Amino acid sequence: MDALSVYLYISVAIKLIFIYTTLNNLEYASSLQPRASSIFKTGFKNILPLTHTILLVEDESEPAEMLANFLEMHDYEVLTASDGEEAMELIEQQADRIHLAILDIMVPKVDGRELCRRIRNHPVLSNIPVIFLTAKDQEQDEIEGLELGGDAYVTKPASLKLVKTHVDNLLKRRQPQQSNWVRFGQVYLDRQAKELYVEGEEVELTSTEFTILDLFFSNPKRVFSRQDILRHISGEDTYVFDRTVDVHIKNLRIKLGDQGELIKTYRGMGYGLNREQVTL
Repeated sequence: MDALSVYLYISVAIKLIFIYTTLNNLEYASSLQPRASSIFKTGFKNILPLTHTILLVEDESEPAEMLANFLEMHDYEVLTASDGEEAMELIEQQADRIHLAILDIMVPKVDGRELCRRIRNHPVLSNIPVIFLTAKDQEQDEIEGLELGGDAYVTKPASLKLVKTHVDNLLKRRQPQQSNWVRFGQVYLDRQAKELYVEGEEVELTSTEFTILDLFFSNPKRVFSRQDILRHISGEDTYVFDRTVDVHIKNLRIKLGDQGELIKTYRGMGYGLNREQVTL
């Protein structure tokens, strides 16, 4: 066999090997595709953690920034406040987002103990874990903090890892629950317990009043005519007069007090939430 024949033979063999290898790779990739697709469709949904939001109240800026950054590096969202009044503003504005609070006792304006009391009396936050992180290291201080409703008492200086471990453990113990609260401004509606809180105070509603308010809160961008509302509040054996709706709306506004403007009359159309005050 001359040199040219050998060269041609080797070239054909290499091409055949290349084609065979390519086909095998394509078949293997094809077999992986459903699995990969399944991972992308379902796996990440289960793997990626739900983000928890932590309220951090600390008046020393450097330690606060270090702890906030460390927690954020570990997939937590952190709301920081340097004094008690700022913390109360965050609580009132974003209570439905907060899952845990870390409180320094000796913060100005409203101290950590009082913040803990208000959290425990808050309609939405009463059951969240509270960690005291403080330089007050006497046994009596710790006892008072735990008696107030603190779930953990950590004395300074404490490592970032230690604080994070407390956070992790407390949030693991907390059973995940679907929130039944709907909030607009300073008005909180618990749809399951059928309770209303306005600016932190519980307000008694009749069954019909709650039904109307729940209708508005469930459809914040919609305007309901009197007939729409009548159909919603009337039982099969009950007839409600047209003007009865106006009376219920008036009573709701009175009970909402300073928040009464949340319910708006749309002339010629009906009633609904005031879109200027509703943040979606």
